[in-house]
Amino acid sequence: MIEERLQEAAISTLEACEVAGKMLATVESCTGGLIAASLTEIAGSSAVVEAGFVTYSNDAKTRLVGVPSSLIEQHGAVSQEVAIAMAEGGLWRCAADIVVSVTGVAGPGGGSDEKPVGTVHMACAIRGGMTRHVLQNYPDNGRSEIRIQTVLDALLLVQACLTEETL
Repeated sequence: MIEERLQEAAISTLEACEVAGKMLATVESCTGGLIAASLTEIAGSSAVVEAGFVTYSNDAKTRLVGVPSSLIEQHGAVSQEVAIAMAEGGLWRCAADIVVSVTGVAGPGGGSDEKPVGTVHMACAIRGGMTRHVLQNYPDNGRSEIRIQTVLDALLLVQACLTEETL
């Protein structure tokens, strides 16, 4: 069901979480649950996957993971500030040790001069640790490719945060 490159990235991420002894959760907007789906496609993922929040609307971001509506109004849903608030809010809403969040413009519409199609903010928060943010500006190679690339990079971000965490 999930394509091979996503499965491989998911397996690597699950293994990294298992080695680190960390439970993982996702808070997703532009990927609509594809990160969690990629992870849970792998048998045994329940050993490290705690939860997945799909916060596609602004209201869901506020209701489900506590992103202040004023933050969304001030910076927009596709912003560093909101991505960080999504990840940190996920930590407060479940028992995960590490949370990755993504919010972006997957297209084909919805882009602007300031935030064109392919703009994606992601964040990774670790309980008791730092929150890391990454901005990606993917080429507009279609909605599916932007979403797939976002999943791949979000999973790499989790792995990078786990590596830094365990140093």
